[in-house]
Amino acid sequence: MYEIENVLRDYAWGSTTAIAGLLGRPESGRPEAELWIGAHPGAPSVARRVDGSVAPLDALIAEDPEHFLGSESVAEFGPRLPFLTKILAAALPLSLQVHPSIEQAKAGFARENADGIAPDAAHRNYRDDNHKPEMIFALTPFEALCGFRAPASTRKILLHLAACFDLVETGVPPLLVELLEVLENPDEGAGLRSAFERLITGGDDVSHTTAMVAAALISGAPLAPYQAELSTVISLNEKYPGDPGVLISLLLNRISLAPGEAVYLPAGNVHAYLHGLGVEVMASSDNVLRGGLTPKYIDVPELLRTIEFQPVAVPLLAPEVSGLGQELYQPPFREFQLQRIELAPGAEPVPLAQAGAVVVIVVAGSVYLDSPKGDLQLARGGSAFLPAAEAPVNVHPVAGAESPAVAFAVTTSLKA
Repeated sequence: MYEIENVLRDYAWGSTTAIAGLLGRPESGRPEAELWIGAHPGAPSVARRVDGSVAPLDALIAEDPEHFLGSESVAEFGPRLPFLTKILAAALPLSLQVHPSIEQAKAGFARENADGIAPDAAHRNYRDDNHKPEMIFALTPFEALCGFRAPASTRKILLHLAACFDLVETGVPPLLVELLEVLENPDEGAGLRSAFERLITGGDDVSHTTAMVAAALISGAPLAPYQAELSTVISLNEKYPGDPGVLISLLLNRISLAPGEAVYLPAGNVHAYLHGLGVEVMASSDNVLRGGLTPKYIDVPELLRTIEFQPVAVPLLAPEVSGLGQELYQPPFREFQLQRIELAPGAEPVPLAQAGAVVVIVVAGSVYLDSPKGDLQLARGGSAFLPAAEAPVNVHPVAGAESPAVAFAVTTSLKA
């Protein structure tokens, strides 16, 4: 087992306090958006060997992929750690985005390579040939947009907005009337596509209407019974005035996760994280197509080819719970599963769910990892990489502990 040091990413939307507070480390004084735990070549964790020497985790795995990852994982995903784990702390909204399917990623990556687009070009869509399904487990109240709501639900919000404009006698903006009409399409997917495409390509018309809607709401138009959705319009427009993503947010499910709740995000699901602290797990990829709420490049035609234009229920992910303080979250993806382990002082050890390699991070107390080949103790904020060959591993509370310990572990999910 290898203790690892992980890389903090200081994106502007990050919290200055949340990750430091969770892990019991000093604040850096700058935004701390994501702590990357894994072997992604863009920011690999650094593993400490028994002799005290260190190596980037991707380089360590490359020395003997079958030992570190397991033969099944190598056969399925190649000689790379197939998942990336993050502690994500959003103080400001992230971009509206969608991830491609594996087929779209392979084709898009090959196409952009053939076109000679530089790997780091700002207008490149596909940084690699992999898909990027993901999940988020909320550590605090967590706010997000996730997938299209039923068009009939969006029409109710738009009708409420239209009534607000009637109250202030400014006239209903024509764009709202147009959206109401297209969302009446009995083919819900076609209606959603028409509404989304109208907003993402609308230019000045969309910016002007967004400003009118935000002004009406700020001036006292009633938010009830759509406080969450319309408050989101106000806050998004403050950060990205006139951006098409502001009104697109009304097409999407507005969700509030309580601590301990989780959602998963398959290919084609339009989403944006708005605020909160969570454990995010994804297939190891950089492929993101953006659809608003960002100054970065937006490729509208490719975005429209990637999105699944169908209403969806919020994809909540319930865990399998054992009697040992063990919760296992298994989304319908083969690359990863997330395990949460909570150990009371003096509790019996918990056998770690493991299918291939594992990464572990401790967020409260201390734990003792024990296997036939060695052991390792981790305190709050500590993390480790466990090779596939290390199994089986048991997680113990530390002797003499006076408070519970909580750890998260991620491994592949070859059962999916």
